[in-house]
Amino acid sequence: MSEPDTSTMRVLRVLNNNVVISRDPQDQEVILTGRGIGFRAQPGQKVDPEKVVRVFVPADGRDPDHLAEAFAMIDQEVLRAVVIALRSTGIEGSDSTRPTLAIAVADHVSGALERQRRGQSVEYPLRAEVETLYATEYQQAERLLVALNEHIDPKLGSAEATALALHLVNAGFSAGDLSFTYTMTGVIQQMLAVVGERHGLDVSPRSMSAARFITHVRYMFVRIQQHRQLAGQESTIGRSIRETYPEAAQTAGALSTVVQLRLGAGLSPDEVSYLALHVARMTMDAEAERGA
Repeated sequence: MSEPDTSTMRVLRVLNNNVVISRDPQDQEVILTGRGIGFRAQPGQKVDPEKVVRVFVPADGRDPDHLAEAFAMIDQEVLRAVVIALRSTGIEGSDSTRPTLAIAVADHVSGALERQRRGQSVEYPLRAEVETLYATEYQQAERLLVALNEHIDPKLGSAEATALALHLVNAGFSAGDLSFTYTMTGVIQQMLAVVGERHGLDVSPRSMSAARFITHVRYMFVRIQQHRQLAGQESTIGRSIRETYPEAAQTAGALSTVVQLRLGAGLSPDEVSYLALHVARMTMDAEAERGA
């Protein structure tokens, strides 16, 4: 997505000295942040493009005023550091359809800085799980932490990469807080344990087959959140998978029960079938390794 042209934008509403609402060339309301962008600005006045640090495009019907108010409540120096760090690390560009990520990260960083100033330390018990289950986001979070520390004081410790990674994971869900992501992390761990126990495997989250399983499950959770589970191929692909891998299909049924109990959402027959396919791949890869 290309960066919106701010040279023709005009102020619609001023939230504070650093946050205003405008319209982009497509006539949709957008949130502009930048130091002093709203200072003495009046509705109808042209926006100074030199002051625009970030253009946020509310998505999924989100209210721009509500999001702008959330931006306005965050320490603007912290928000600026987060915006610059997200952009410099390539996690998000100058425009965004996920403004909630910047809000969530900035809110977390503000709290972390306050704890740091008070000499308080926080231990993140999920660090090992996050590092293995969400390896890509954890690596992004480590880079993000380095970039953030170039613009904030005091500097944040390495443990904060765990929390930042969880926020990056959470950005893919419709939930506004981390509760679903915490639950999902525990469910994935439990699902891997069930596969290992039922098939006598030592399931390493770092193995290629387990990594594929984890990726599939993460997208499955997104589909659950969006009420868009896989469906429609049950009569062909699903039946073929169950007939080819009957033991894996039984395990997939047990995994479906775990999801039902932990998330309160039943899985469609197709979702269960594709879980069976990934379970079968894990068992076959493990058998191949033992025979090597």
